[in-house]
Amino acid sequence: MRLVAFLRDNNKQRMTKGALDDFKVMFTRNEPLTGLARAVAFLVIFALGVVAGLWAAAGARQSSGAVGGIVRPRIMQLRSAAVSSYQPAAASAADGTVCCRPDPDAGFTEFVAPTRLMHSMSDEELFWRATLVPVASEFPFRRVPKVAFMFLAGHGALPLAPLWERFFRGHEELFSIYVHAPPGVVINVSESSPFHGRQIPSQETEWGKVSLMDAEKRLLANALLDFSNERFVLVSESCIPVHNFTTVYGYLVGSEQSYVEVYYRNTKQCRNRYSRWMAPDITLRQWRKGSQWFELQRDVATSILADTRYYPLFRRYCRPSCYPDEHYVQTYVAMRHGGANSNRTVTHVDWSTGGAHPVAYGAREATPELVRSIRTSWETCTRNGRPTSICYLFARKFAPEALAPLLNMSAAVMEY
Repeated sequence: MRLVAFLRDNNKQRMTKGALDDFKVMFTRNEPLTGLARAVAFLVIFALGVVAGLWAAAGARQSSGAVGGIVRPRIMQLRSAAVSSYQPAAASAADGTVCCRPDPDAGFTEFVAPTRLMHSMSDEELFWRATLVPVASEFPFRRVPKVAFMFLAGHGALPLAPLWERFFRGHEELFSIYVHAPPGVVINVSESSPFHGRQIPSQETEWGKVSLMDAEKRLLANALLDFSNERFVLVSESCIPVHNFTTVYGYLVGSEQSYVEVYYRNTKQCRNRYSRWMAPDITLRQWRKGSQWFELQRDVATSILADTRYYPLFRRYCRPSCYPDEHYVQTYVAMRHGGANSNRTVTHVDWSTGGAHPVAYGAREATPELVRSIRTSWETCTRNGRPTSICYLFARKFAPEALAPLLNMSAAVMEY
């Protein structure tokens, strides 16, 4: 059909051109013409010109439409995708929900310190974006180092939030909060809470599976989007701070190393979880275990997200009953950043009873004596090469019913 139309258009254009050429020849000849003949010839030429112009315009529109059948839909599709990916944060949907995607006109401030955490990026896109590192040594804005508190809220609630809110109060410029809750779950906090609007895009997690490690990396990636975040702490909904914010901030921002517990033991909980299929990239001599609850420097956190060599091995071979959250970061940091690690955790957990879960503290167990014993360790540890009795900044595992006694003692014991 298009070929026939094309040939028909060409024939008509040739006929028009031929007529014009005939009149041109007539005018260029030296043969005498009467005034009437000249007038008729002029009118005919004018009419042919109008017809040719209209035909050319119609052909251009038709040709543009034909090309649009191939090209224009692609352009429109790209525009539609861009609009769907970048809707203003204040726009409301028909169902009354508020869109929370990035504002394309937010400018530089929103780029260096995102305030709206929900986005449509995939994990691959997010990790790539989070590992962008500025080459320039100086920042074009006033950068105050912040501590990123990353809450892994697997049960979709923060029962100890009132205690944390008291801990954060008055230090708003020195911290950032990120919450990974089950998809579709909205953490119930007031609008004045520092936890309000701090949930990140999440996916389902399963205890002991690689999906839990995926969630930790997702928290790290979203926290890295804020260029002012310098230290990154992973905590759970059952964690509490045992020191005030000033002490915690100074301790972490002033530290020269990360705090990742790393060790190797010839036990079924450590050695027997190793898979020989990880060799030669990860050998048994390099295999490590440690506490899930880490604290990282920014460059170490960026390195973990940029890893495409070791993590796929954990995803493929660290199962079943391997618990990647107790091995991946620990093994990776030992292999790649051993000199920048303190080989200890700053989160106290009591495993003295054995089993798959640590000791849980309820209302009866949450006493001032317990918290004081965690705040000041009997055995000293090192920080920046010097011994210190402050080895733990956080502690778990506190049950929801422990909130009341913890609030009662927070000012006198924990000093906030």
